[in-house]
Amino acid sequence: MTALGMLMIVIAYLLGSISSAVLICRIYGLPDPREQGSGNPGATNVFRLGGRLAAALVLLCDVLKGTIPVWASYLLGINPFLLGLIGIAACLGHIYPIFFHFRGGKGVATALGAIAPIGLDLMGMMLGTWLLALLVTGYSSVGAILAALFAPLFTWFVKPQFTMPVAMLSCLIIFRHQDNIKRLINGTEQKIWNKKKKRDDREQREKREKREEQES
Repeated sequence: MTALGMLMIVIAYLLGSISSAVLICRIYGLPDPREQGSGNPGATNVFRLGGRLAAALVLLCDVLKGTIPVWASYLLGINPFLLGLIGIAACLGHIYPIFFHFRGGKGVATALGAIAPIGLDLMGMMLGTWLLALLVTGYSSVGAILAALFAPLFTWFVKPQFTMPVAMLSCLIIFRHQDNIKRLINGTEQKIWNKKKKRDDREQREKREKREEQES
């Protein structure tokens, strides 16, 4: 491994360790996503806690954490295998962030960002797989797992030389979702829409009770 490759792996891990979900929730005055909702500091949980805008910002930042180091390394001429390690380092930073007591998320958005430099067509296929699975099942975790499973196949069709690095990333994402897989098997996994609906219903109920108190 070259010194440049090692340096980029370290940079990717440190960049991945910046928890976008925690920081954006602090800016918006939202609860700590590690303590509320699913306990996962990612865009899906932030969507449940704070709505679309906060979730979209988290998603964008998490994707960039993977894209920036891999794209920079690609421009520096680093070989595909090391690019895979750099992408994995960014995901490991997101999953086990050194700046946030090693309590991170699932790494899906960061992995997607790491794969993006391979090609927008590959990124589109993965996003389409995730979105279709989410719309059909209502489970964000199912979309992430299916996208990870199909990612090596999609990569083989687009740019075969990157199939092994992408497969390594896919294994990491599926491993990180082992608890979700257990809950899906047991039937205890929560659908994203149900949680959002419950939160909206609770907020409406609290507003109605507050209004009744003021009128009485």
